[in-house]
Amino acid sequence: MGMVDGKVCLVTGGASNPGLGHAIAHKLAAEGAIVVVTDVDADGAATTAAEIVAAGGLAQAWEQDVTDEAGWDSTLAQIQAEHGRLDALINNAGIAILKTLPELTLADYNRQMLVNMTSVFLGTQKAVAVMRETGVKGSIINMSSVAALVGVPACSAYAAAKGGVIGFTKTIAAETAAEGIRCNTIHPGLIDTNMQRRSSVDNPEEYVKLNAAVPMGYMGPPQTIADAALFLVSDLSTYMTGAQMVIDGGLINQ
Repeated sequence: MGMVDGKVCLVTGGASNPGLGHAIAHKLAAEGAIVVVTDVDADGAATTAAEIVAAGGLAQAWEQDVTDEAGWDSTLAQIQAEHGRLDALINNAGIAILKTLPELTLADYNRQMLVNMTSVFLGTQKAVAVMRETGVKGSIINMSSVAALVGVPACSAYAAAKGGVIGFTKTIAAETAAEGIRCNTIHPGLIDTNMQRRSSVDNPEEYVKLNAAVPMGYMGPPQTIADAALFLVSDLSTYMTGAQMVIDGGLINQ
C-alpha cells in the first residue's frame, strides 16, 4: 500500500525532465496517487504522464497556462468531473530570469511575478474552493526557493516573487487550518534540473562551481524535492501547516 493511495493530485509544471514537477509526479504516482500533470508544454506533460502509466501508475496530462484564471477554472472543473475531488495541489510551475538590477526590465520583473507568484494565488484560491466544497482536508504545496531566504545576485525579481509565496502561504495556512486544509512551502536550493542547467549551459566551469558551493558538495537531485512533496501530501504531515521546508544541502547555513 502506497503512502498516498487514491489521492488525486494536481502537479503544475510537470513537463521538464529532469525537473521538480516531473520528479514529484512520478513519486506521488509510485505511492498510489492519481496524478494530473499540467504544463504549457502539452507534449512534455503528456510524456511525463505516459512514463507514469508505463510504470504502472495512474496519470493524466493536460495543457495549462498557470497565469490564466480561466485555465485554472477549466482544469479544476475537469478534475471534479472526472474524479470528484482534489486532495493535493502542487504549485510547482515557475521561471527564472537571472539579471542584475541594471539589466532587469519591468517586463522581466512582471513576468516573473506573474508566473511565480500570481499563479500560486490563482491555483491556491481555486483549489481551496474545491476542497471546501467537497469537504476534503487537502494539502497545498507552494514552491518557493532559498533565494527568498538569502540574497542571491541576479535574482531580485525571482526572490521577490518567491518571498511573496512565503507570506501568502502562511496567511492561507492561517485561514484554512480549522478546516484541515494545509498549506506549506518547499524551498529548494541548488537542484540539478533543466532550469538550473540552462543557467550554466555556456559555462561548464560555472556548473562545477555551483556543485562546490553546496556544503554537501553537490547539487541535489530532483528526487529530494519529490520526497518532501510526498511527505506533505501524505497523512504523515496532517499537523503541519504554514511551514517552510528548506532542502538545500546546507547552502543557506554558511
